[in-house]
Amino acid sequence: MRNCFTFSLLTICLWAGDLERALEKRIAQGPGKVFLAAKNLKTGQSVEIRGAEMVRTASTIKLPVVIEVYAQSSEGKLQLDEELEMRQVDMVSGSGVLRELSPGTKLKLRDIANLMIVVSDNTATNMLIQRVSADSVNARMDQLKLPKTRVMRKIRGDGTQLKEAQGWSKAGLLEENKKYGIGSSTSLEMLKLLELLETGKLAGSKEMIEILKRQQYNDGIGRKLSGLTIANKTGALDHLRSDVGIVYTKAGPIAMAITVEDIPGIDYGEDNPGLLMIADLARLIVDQLGK
Repeated sequence: MRNCFTFSLLTICLWAGDLERALEKRIAQGPGKVFLAAKNLKTGQSVEIRGAEMVRTASTIKLPVVIEVYAQSSEGKLQLDEELEMRQVDMVSGSGVLRELSPGTKLKLRDIANLMIVVSDNTATNMLIQRVSADSVNARMDQLKLPKTRVMRKIRGDGTQLKEAQGWSKAGLLEENKKYGIGSSTSLEMLKLLELLETGKLAGSKEMIEILKRQQYNDGIGRKLSGLTIANKTGALDHLRSDVGIVYTKAGPIAMAITVEDIPGIDYGEDNPGLLMIADLARLIVDQLGK
């Protein structure tokens, strides 16, 4: 099967299986199990591998959270310039900087949302989930016809700061969802969220895209794509790496969502094999879909 696209008087046909075979060849080199979906949002050409299977999101679930924040702002349920007080109960270890500040510190909601995306701040995430509620995020995903994208709970600390998880959603309380940790989704549903953002169909789309362009973890999708603008959000767990984002090419914006699960060993360095896998797959996708 081949996909054909017409630009003015020129018709270009691409063999649909070529990219998938190249991706499968790299995936076979390991490590881990890969779930991905990608689409050139201008031409419509796409590819997926296990795109409909549910995966743990890690910090990529912060994308639906910020979407709900901007949606509630547009509906008048909150103000982006309102101040939230950082409580001790919301302060957790892991990524971010707010844990270094004192309890009682007040920050504008807009700034908290920026920190949640730009430095993947876990404390900021908990503050926003407290403000908008995990169930509201999930209800928004239902409205968008994304039933597998779910916030399960707030982020809990690790190491010496280990604490009981808080802020459970109704979905998170279901026994079958406990295995997903803070959130679940599929590559196809994350891809759909990115497309809605890029096409301006969500409240605050433009501002959220600009925030995603400023996020500071670039060892996955952006690793081998120097010179291209990228708007993305990453996620990391002991045996998982994920990256969802939009790569802006001359042939159109290419959205992609990639998760590598079952990575052997625990390595939070920049050369984690899951990150290297994501980087290679992203380059293959852009090389083909960006023609």
